Amino acid sequence: MRCAFLLWFGCLASTVVAGEPLLKTAATEEGSLLWYDALEIGVEGRNWNEVEAPYDRLPAKAKATVRDAVWNLSRHSAGMCVRFRSNAPHIHARWTVTSAKLEMPHMPATGVSGVDLYARDDAGVWRWVACGKPTAQSSTAHLAQGISPLPAEGAPSSSGREYRLYLPLYNGTQKLEIGIPKESDLFRPEPYPADRIQPVVFYGTSITHGACASRPGMCHPAILGRRLDRPTVNIGFSGNGRMELELADLLAEIDAAVYVLDCLPNMNPAEVKERTEPFIQRMREKKPNVPLLLVEDRTYADALFHKDKRQRNDDSRREYRAAYERLQAAGVTGLHYLEGEHLLGDDNEGTVDSSHPSDLGFWRQADAMTPILKKILTP
Repeated sequence: MRCAFLLWFGCLASTVVAGEPLLKTAATEEGSLLWYDALEIGVEGRNWNEVEAPYDRLPAKAKATVRDAVWNLSRHSAGMCVRFRSNAPHIHARWTVTSAKLEMPHMPATGVSGVDLYARDDAGVWRWVACGKPTAQSSTAHLAQGISPLPAEGAPSSSGREYRLYLPLYNGTQKLEIGIPKESDLFRPEPYPADRIQPVVFYGTSITHGACASRPGMCHPAILGRRLDRPTVNIGFSGNGRMELELADLLAEIDAAVYVLDCLPNMNPAEVKERTEPFIQRMREKKPNVPLLLVEDRTYADALFHKDKRQRNDDSRREYRAAYERLQAAGVTGLHYLEGEHLLGDDNEGTVDSSHPSDLGFWRQADAMTPILKKILTP
């Protein structure tokens, strides 16, 4: 069964030509709407085709090499989005998630299991449009109602606006469809320019995974994807971003523009000392020329009142910085370093539980990463 699925899935999007409308015969007609399977359009942020389920973040072969916890979390669709154009005045979505648990105590259902629509405005800037609120494992949402379908300038009048629809962060996606009126068209967008086709790859913890964004478009990899106007890949695993060599091997299979390594919140100082250099060395062996950005852990928001948390930050950062300096002294090139003290701001207001960012915290983390990523990505 898996081999048959992989063959079908690998060929599914290959018939779509950028800039041409999808054939309406490929859609499911229901009432006044045509429903298009997202897989027919193309999914951004999913690096491997050889997967057990269509929205898995790791390839099927990883099941035999990574820990069970990592494999199970990789079934979440965090970081994936569907880019498309449409001249439709109404945009609908319907989706089915793999788990009936739609929310977590510290993260709303809209972020865990919802979908999130953005559109380019008339100046070409990405703007939020609507969040699809999950009501059950299968949900339907009318995301854009009476939206101005055509930008004032820029895109040809026939192809309409460009959209990004982000998938659930902390749930698996079984199926996703986009619905538009029958008289409207849906287009796959033009590919990224050659100098922006390689993704920024984020490897990290629950924070990278997206906890606790209120909606999928508000975690920092998604924010940075819009700011940098290039694809991103989210390889964050809740509680399980631990610089394991199996993950270095998998990450190296991605044709990345830069790797952002942000695992300190899941590692104690001894693990930071033990694992950082072997992980970086393995990445450098397999990807000798791709930049690596080492990111320190964020400061616990209540570290001011808890000396043990302040000590955890200080000790982990000391070991990380020491490993970075040893690697540099050994001649390892292409390394960059981002300190964590101010990642979420300085007013203690950027988290929901002292550890996981709120939307404010994610925005600030994106602010901290934007300048250094732009510098790394500038030829």
